[in-house]
Amino acid sequence: MAAQIGASAAAARAHEEMYSYWAGLRRGARLPARGDVDPAALKRLLPTVSLIDIRREPLDFRVRLAGTGLYSVYGREITGRALTDVYNAAAADYWRQELTAVVEERRAGVGVHSLSWRGASHLSILWLRLPLAANGRDADLILSYDTVVGVQSEPGFSGIRAA
Repeated sequence: MAAQIGASAAAARAHEEMYSYWAGLRRGARLPARGDVDPAALKRLLPTVSLIDIRREPLDFRVRLAGTGLYSVYGREITGRALTDVYNAAAADYWRQELTAVVEERRAGVGVHSLSWRGASHLSILWLRLPLAANGRDADLILSYDTVVGVQSEPGFSGIRAA
C-alpha cells in the first residue's frame, strides 16, 4: 500500500509540474498557443503527453500526437484517431464531455478515469487537459498529460511513468 501511495503522490507532482508550466505561459486571461510550448522543457513528461485537435461545427476531437508511453494504455497507436476510434461509446462520451468543458470554459480540466473500458478496472488514468489557443482566446488544441494509477495486478506491470 505504501508503494501505491508513493506512486500516486509522484503522479500528482508530475501533474502539478505540467499545470505550473502551462500556467506560466499564460498572459493574463490569454491562453498560451502551441508555439509557446517548448517540448524540451517537458522532456521527462513527454512519453505520456498528447495533443488533441479541436474540430468545430460540429465540435469534435482527434488525437494529433500521442507520446510513446501511451501505447501500453491503449494497446495501439492512437495518433491521428478520433475519440470513437480510441474508446468504446461510453468512454468516448465521457471524453467528449470533459474536453468540451475545457474548450468552452477555457480552463484546465483534471480528473480520474477508470480503465475498465480496456479490461483493467484495477487501474485508472489521472488526467490533465490544458487548452491552447493560437489567438489567445479560442482553444484550438488541448495539451494533455496522463499517468496510470491503481493496484498492480500483473507482476512487473508499472503503468505509465514519466521518463
